[in-house]
Amino acid sequence: MKLANTAALVTGAGQGIGQAIALQLAAEGADIALNVRADDERARAVRDEIVALGRRCTIYPADVSRVAGTRAMVQQAGADFPQLCILVNNAGVERHAPLLEVSEDDYDLVLDVNLKGPFFLIQHFARWLRAAGRPGRIVNISSVHEELPFPNFAPYCASKGGLKMLMRDAAVELAPFGITVNNVAPGAIRTPINDALLANEAQLKALTAQIPLGRLGTPPDVAKLVAFLASEDARYITGTTSVVDGGLLWNYTEQ
Repeated sequence: MKLANTAALVTGAGQGIGQAIALQLAAEGADIALNVRADDERARAVRDEIVALGRRCTIYPADVSRVAGTRAMVQQAGADFPQLCILVNNAGVERHAPLLEVSEDDYDLVLDVNLKGPFFLIQHFARWLRAAGRPGRIVNISSVHEELPFPNFAPYCASKGGLKMLMRDAAVELAPFGITVNNVAPGAIRTPINDALLANEAQLKALTAQIPLGRLGTPPDVAKLVAFLASEDARYITGTTSVVDGGLLWNYTEQ
């Protein structure tokens, strides 16, 4: 197993892409520090799946937009899992509104979760690795919208564009410590965040027609790439975005 004797902190891991990432990393041999908003039945079900794979898993409820809470979470995860060396910044939110109608509250929520959260988690995690004298892997779950405009989702696009430049800067600054930093940018993926799209047959058909591979992606499509970037096989890859979109990015036009 490529990730044997490692542990990974995965944020927003209670469902969708985050859940698939946690399960894939566990299948590759990593113990999992599972971040969720609340320690509920859904989180415990994911933990049980990980334990069934033969890995250790502890749930860490925390709001990633709260700096003090994420600092404490990294410290506790490091104490619980001394082999911690992987951080996956997956937690994210979006809000639908035309640019002229975006509220300050919605703007703050999206930027705090999608950009401020990863910024300080990277900082806390890198400080912990430096103190431990260990190399590490950081993978941020971005979006094709770090490149592609998405009308009516301007704060989301701004947060992902910011995450792209944060990743590039962090990759340069953290390289001397043996820490790699990369983004994975999913396109249209079958997750709960896309429930409305999946329920609208006309919209789904129109979108699928623009994906060269002819289908929406699945969470495991993303998770397998994250597992590669977290492994020693990717030790010379840093400062890059890998797109997982079936070809959507270079074939998309707004309807």
